[in-house]
Amino acid sequence: MLKIRLTRMGDKGRPFYRVVVADSRSPRDGKVVDTLGTYNPLVEENQINVNKDLTLDWIKKGAQPTDTARAVLVKAGVLEKRVYKPKPNAKAATPKAKKKGAK
Repeated sequence: MLKIRLTRMGDKGRPFYRVVVADSRSPRDGKVVDTLGTYNPLVEENQINVNKDLTLDWIKKGAQPTDTARAVLVKAGVLEKRVYKPKPNAKAATPKAKKKGAK
């Protein structure tokens, strides 16, 4: 399975990341299939450069972004933020049953 994830570059204490497509079984800084862009968290405005068309093409091909990569892609405007709707809880909707022997 292909994953869109971050691979770490830069010196110790000065991280710099590449947004890449890689096999999920390969190590973090291992062999990559394609490079989609870069992310620099040290700059005040969090500099993100991502090729939007190439990223969407890989997602259509089945590549799944990791949680961190998804957050970076949302900041870059490539993906929309997920909106979670709470599911109705069947137990909370029904009144509680009375215990036996309660007065």
